[in-house]
Amino acid sequence: MKIKAVVTHQQGETLRIEDAELREPREDEVLVKIVATGVCHTDALGRDIGMTPYPVVLGHEGAGIVEKTGEFVTSVEPGDHVVLSFAYCNHCVNCLKGHPANCVSSGSLNFGGRFADHTTPLRQGDQELSTFFGQASFATYSVVKETSVVKVDKDVDLTLLGGLGCGLQTGSGTVLNRLKPEFGTSIVIYGAGAVGLSAIMGAKLTGCANIIAVDIHDNRLALAKELGATHTINSQTEDIEERIKEITGGGAEYGLDTTGVPSVVRAALRALIPMGTLAVVGLTPEMPIDIHAEIMSVSKSLIGVVEGDSVPQLFIPRLVSFYKQGRFPIDKLVKCYDFEDINQAFADSANGSVIKPVVKIG
Repeated sequence: MKIKAVVTHQQGETLRIEDAELREPREDEVLVKIVATGVCHTDALGRDIGMTPYPVVLGHEGAGIVEKTGEFVTSVEPGDHVVLSFAYCNHCVNCLKGHPANCVSSGSLNFGGRFADHTTPLRQGDQELSTFFGQASFATYSVVKETSVVKVDKDVDLTLLGGLGCGLQTGSGTVLNRLKPEFGTSIVIYGAGAVGLSAIMGAKLTGCANIIAVDIHDNRLALAKELGATHTINSQTEDIEERIKEITGGGAEYGLDTTGVPSVVRAALRALIPMGTLAVVGLTPEMPIDIHAEIMSVSKSLIGVVEGDSVPQLFIPRLVSFYKQGRFPIDKLVKCYDFEDINQAFADSANGSVIKPVVKIG
């Protein structure tokens, strides 16, 4: 079928909507009419550094309506509202243990541009187009594996839900699925973007005594306070470690870094009490760490977390339920853009003026 899609042909080019062709769904696949797709920093990396082979259709926070299903698909049917999430094989040891975000084939399935059978459902004439995160959802329609589809309630606006497939799932899931802070403890969230603010909302659900937001923008810190932070720190004007120890009486049990800034990661480690845990979800460059002084001798843990260690089909509907209860207000993060304004959405994401840009497509 003929569709409209944002096709990126080479590194760093301006995004533009073009004609493309999408094949019919196979037996384990689903055809989704895309309603809206969130803009994530990872999409910008896909555009700029070639993390997936060009030409590629980006977009990995899609939300839409099921149009057609393959004969073996049982979890959804035409007319269902769905959120699209990351690709995974569903049969490796990590998938079978309930950790599909750590699928051993995650790299190839999400960034290799092809499904597991080495095919792509997209093309322009004789040219095959790479898929992104197994969904390529900056397009009017998408063909995805059933494992990438999450059924959601029809009474919630789909334009709000796309970000749950990656960024918002990453932040809240890292808190709720991996760190699992105990009641009455302290957690520090470094970076108050979409991932960090969703982590703050997740932390509020756990009953942490101190939820501390760290950022350099006062407007984002104000929003963090509105969403559940008990304290805020502007790291341009305050000493992170000193202020956290003052608030907590010695240090936090948990930290979550979304910034990827080495100096912030180091400060976050030092702001933990002995036996504390820091989760890193930001793209962090190589940096030196004194393993003995900063980790071993103080029994601290430094862990990486991918996609909030979530099972999307279980976790995303729970977040939607919390949203409906008013306990996970994702609407406070979202600004919508028309499909034709996708470059402006990317620009506003990059300059930080918008927390979670969402492109309306269908």
